[in-house]
Amino acid sequence: MKPFFRLFPLIVLVSTAFAARPLSAQDWVRTGSNLGQERIRLAAADFKPTGNDVQTPALKATFDATLYSDLSNAGIFDMVSKSMSPQAAPGSPQEIDLAQWSAAPASATMVAFGALSAASGRLSVFGWLDDTRNATSPQVLGKQYNEAATQDMARTLAHRFADEIIARLGGGLNGIAETKIFFVSSRSGSKEIWAMDYDGENQHQVTHLGSISLSPRISPDNSRLAFASLGNEGWSVRMYSLDLGRMVSFPAGALGGSNQSPAWSADGAKIAFSSSRSGDPEIWVCDAGGGNLRKVTSFKGPDVAPTWNPRTNAQIAWVSGRTGLPQIYIMDQDGGNIQRLSDGGYAISPSWSPNGQLLTFSWNRKYGPGAPGGQDIYVMDIASLRWIQLTHDAGSNDFPSWSPDGRHIVFERAMGKRTELWTMLADGTEQHQLTHSGNDFMPNWSWK
Repeated sequence: MKPFFRLFPLIVLVSTAFAARPLSAQDWVRTGSNLGQERIRLAAADFKPTGNDVQTPALKATFDATLYSDLSNAGIFDMVSKSMSPQAAPGSPQEIDLAQWSAAPASATMVAFGALSAASGRLSVFGWLDDTRNATSPQVLGKQYNEAATQDMARTLAHRFADEIIARLGGGLNGIAETKIFFVSSRSGSKEIWAMDYDGENQHQVTHLGSISLSPRISPDNSRLAFASLGNEGWSVRMYSLDLGRMVSFPAGALGGSNQSPAWSADGAKIAFSSSRSGDPEIWVCDAGGGNLRKVTSFKGPDVAPTWNPRTNAQIAWVSGRTGLPQIYIMDQDGGNIQRLSDGGYAISPSWSPNGQLLTFSWNRKYGPGAPGGQDIYVMDIASLRWIQLTHDAGSNDFPSWSPDGRHIVFERAMGKRTELWTMLADGTEQHQLTHSGNDFMPNWSWK
């Protein structure tokens, strides 16, 4: 069990606040997460190498693979298989035969293509997106990049071009190819905060405290990490500056009691967290610098794991054990207008969708001795209290976190003695493992 789970008594909840209202179809979550639109059939041609620099082939291979992976992972395209694409590699709008790409077997509606070269330590990329159905004016997008000729930059430029395509064709939502995922890993010998690209690449350690750190939460501007850490005086909420590369002061996080599970408001001005400094663990809110501290819950039983509504910035969802086993609640940011959402079982780890309409959380609906239930990821529509189950019969699943486009969810999955991070579309499809080293926990997707 995670440390703050031990706050909850292991008893069976015998009464529920309301009847569950599940759906057999996933149409509402697909619509709410912008996955319901008709998929565009998109081809991504291998870019044409130009010049004779020895770096070009390797950089091109990285760029091509990353671009195709990013577009495939977007969840809004019907990607043309490389085996069905024309063999030609068009390097400019003058070189592409749109009729060839629109014809079977490719049958592409849109095609991304371009040219790539390395010279004098610089990487140049020219990329285009064409509409194969518009022969007279096919160009939808044209981009040019010039950066250092490194493998990391080849990946970065592919991410940028993919995000441009996704933003143009995906209903105006920004792509997530340049976003980061922060998480806890024990692979270095202690539980430290790590980071990686959205697709699992570039995994690297952020903190080096040699203790136990949990629940990383990245600020909306990607400049600071708030997390819980165990020190000589117990659990405190601490702050790490990514800009400065070091720990910075956060006085509100260490004023007594056990302090855990920080969460940023969408404007970056406030932090909510759980603290037992007044007795029971309650939800507290303070300014981002640690000032103006105030308690917003006051009820017997632990209150933990807050998360802000990123759309309104005026509501907080959290976990409370006030009725026995942990349940999901929402309230106004001042502690008023409390509403219970989950209707029994063992419900934990809420994460609010970017559009403010949905919550994802971990739920064992049939919790108890001998019960056949399992810890799975669910999504609930807050207005209707309708829910769907996203994971099934695959380990114990916990700590879901939304991507900033609302189309994806990252989560942890424990199977046997290993816990790794996985990602999926917000309707539960396209599940992929991201980490394969050590034990990895508690992911948090960056805001941008």
